[in-house]
Amino acid sequence: MKLRLQKRLYLIPAGCITFILFFTVFGDKGLLRIYELKQDKAKVDARLSETRADNENLKREIQALRTDRRYIESVARKDFGLVRSNEVIYQFPPEKKE
Repeated sequence: MKLRLQKRLYLIPAGCITFILFFTVFGDKGLLRIYELKQDKAKVDARLSETRADNENLKREIQALRTDRRYIESVARKDFGLVRSNEVIYQFPPEKKE
């Protein structure tokens, strides 16, 4: 009888510790959830830095479009295919690959 009581005294704290460890690792605010959130934060931070870099590039392009005539001309030539009045355009047929 005394032996059974001693076993119970060991099982109750062991069960409580197991219960606490389970929720510490797998709970809603457990270690696994914290790890997932850190990974998500790292992804969001990387995306934020890419977006900031894109934003800076767009700001530079806006400034160039407002002030630089050569840049405006290059955009007009590249995007819209515009030419000056005294330029001649040569078009060659595409080469056939065998």
